[in-house]
Amino acid sequence: MQSPLPALALLFNAFIWGLSWWPFRQMHGAGLHPLWATALMYGAILLVLLALRPGISAQLRQHRALWLLALCSGLNNVAFNWAITIGDVVRVILLFYLMPAWSVLLAWRFLGERPTPQALARLLLAFSGVLLVLWPAEGGLPRLLAALTLADLLAILGGFTFAVTNVTLRRLHAVPGQARMVAMFGGCMLMALLAAQLGRSLGLVPPFPPLNATWAWVAALLAVVLLIGNWALQFGAARLAAGTTAIIMLSEVVFASGSSTLLGAAQLTGGTLAGGALILLAAGWSVWRPRVHAAGTPRAPSDKVTDTRPEAP
Repeated sequence: MQSPLPALALLFNAFIWGLSWWPFRQMHGAGLHPLWATALMYGAILLVLLALRPGISAQLRQHRALWLLALCSGLNNVAFNWAITIGDVVRVILLFYLMPAWSVLLAWRFLGERPTPQALARLLLAFSGVLLVLWPAEGGLPRLLAALTLADLLAILGGFTFAVTNVTLRRLHAVPGQARMVAMFGGCMLMALLAAQLGRSLGLVPPFPPLNATWAWVAALLAVVLLIGNWALQFGAARLAAGTTAIIMLSEVVFASGSSTLLGAAQLTGGTLAGGALILLAAGWSVWRPRVHAAGTPRAPSDKVTDTRPEAP
């Protein structure tokens, strides 16, 4: 009988990310903007990793493509953390999980993986779900565009860069895992700092606040919890099929939706529920693969959901 520990580890990781909106909002309420919080947490983790394994910096210089990984991974985390702090959590999570649809287009363009009819159907399904989630009660495309919030745009950007990170990781499969990991952590820190400075110049982000015990403790605890969660991700993902891992990861939507609705950080409308069902159906469909009927028959290109947030060593 297969041990339940890998599945439980993945559920634990999904639970942590599904509830990550709450500590970010606590820090925001205590005066620390999510961009500063992201830079602070990942910067501290990066310093610890480089102190423990100083040889990784040499690997970073050998593989220039890691800068692209740092860029897209950093933007992914910046957009996601900012969006869940200021927006409707359910809406943000659903728009973020548009990632499998973006993956189809990106893999076609950059990996030469021509999409199958099933992949195009999933694409249509996912974007139809997004329209239902975003469609205003008054209707009409002009009103839809006018109703878009900063959180909506950040969530869409986060999902897109999530997919770019996925594609980039597949192209860098030969690069040592530790180098990829440090590039992702470093990218999160650098992009958060750059976004915070840009947002500050535009009046969207306040300056870094004086030290406050509330946000300092929350930031420290969240950094530790995220590391534990990513260790759990590696433990579970290494022992289960990729499709099983991706399906379990979708439980993050359940954890985020349930917790945010109970705590008043989200509103479940008919359009959100219907659109969310289509998005999740497209994401779940993306990990299903038919059996190979003949030896040597190639499988269809994969656009499965993969957690590309920085992992622990």
